[in-house]
Amino acid sequence: MMNLRNMVQGLEADAVALGLIAHWEHDQGTLQFWRASSTFVYAFKRKRKTYFLRFAFEQETPLGHIEAELEFMQYLRQHGFPCVIPLPSVNGRLIESVQLPQGRYHGAVFGKADGVPLYEVDELPCEAWGRSLAALHALSQTYEPAGGRRQSWREALLFAESVLRRHPHENEAMAELARVKAWLEAMPASKETYGLVHYDFQTDNVFWQEKTKQLSVIDFDDSMYHWFAMDIAAALADQLEDGSPESEAELQAFVRGYRSVRPLDEAMVKAFPRFRRFAELYSFSRLLASLENSGLEEAPDWFDGLKTELRQYCDEMRQGFAKPW
Repeated sequence: MMNLRNMVQGLEADAVALGLIAHWEHDQGTLQFWRASSTFVYAFKRKRKTYFLRFAFEQETPLGHIEAELEFMQYLRQHGFPCVIPLPSVNGRLIESVQLPQGRYHGAVFGKADGVPLYEVDELPCEAWGRSLAALHALSQTYEPAGGRRQSWREALLFAESVLRRHPHENEAMAELARVKAWLEAMPASKETYGLVHYDFQTDNVFWQEKTKQLSVIDFDDSMYHWFAMDIAAALADQLEDGSPESEAELQAFVRGYRSVRPLDEAMVKAFPRFRRFAELYSFSRLLASLENSGLEEAPDWFDGLKTELRQYCDEMRQGFAKPW
């Protein structure tokens, strides 16, 4: 989640989106706001086909991070992995930028993924879901970026620490940070267990094609270097939290599908709950940062409701930090 003040500024009069979309061919009058979370997303039409403009504020998402993300996506696609890829602008660039008084924004355009999001599928094809993530990890094992690199879990924890130091009353979160950091620093890593992961391989970012029984993937903007088991734990967040027999069956089917493509040590499966602790801590720090400096004299109608919702999420996460490690 981006800082809320930046969200308001980035959406004002659609100025950023209009400035960026001018760099891509598009049908006039079709640009529409889609969503805003860690990035801004607008939908538009080109020759009646749907595309998505995604952009971010440079202070929150540096240009190098976006370049590294797009390079990884192109690598995956070139090796047969079904994911969306960026569309060049009329200038032949994958990323275009626009300068506004509040700062600089960087944008990219993507096509629409084939199929429907997994959350719209009545019965989750969990084995295919697991196989898809395993195929991504198999390609990640041999991936060496030509340009810059994405951040790792270490940079993510450094970010979390910097946020928590601005909130000295968050003692439980700081103690959780120390536990998570010590655990990961002691965790063995190898090319078989560690690499560049998607990090958000959940049902809203994975699309199911019923005819081909294939999955197509979007939204690599949270990708980072981490243990592959982290990617599985993040994908199965709902199943791990639910704990019902149905969710347990979905988890086991996912792991079964994953193991049909590449190995997954049982010790890593047992560590899923601890990887979830990393994810919760990182999310908590990002939410805290999004709420900083968010007092606005004039704000859109949705602003106060979103602030309240994010504060409630923070309260729920705080309860988790007190759970036994």
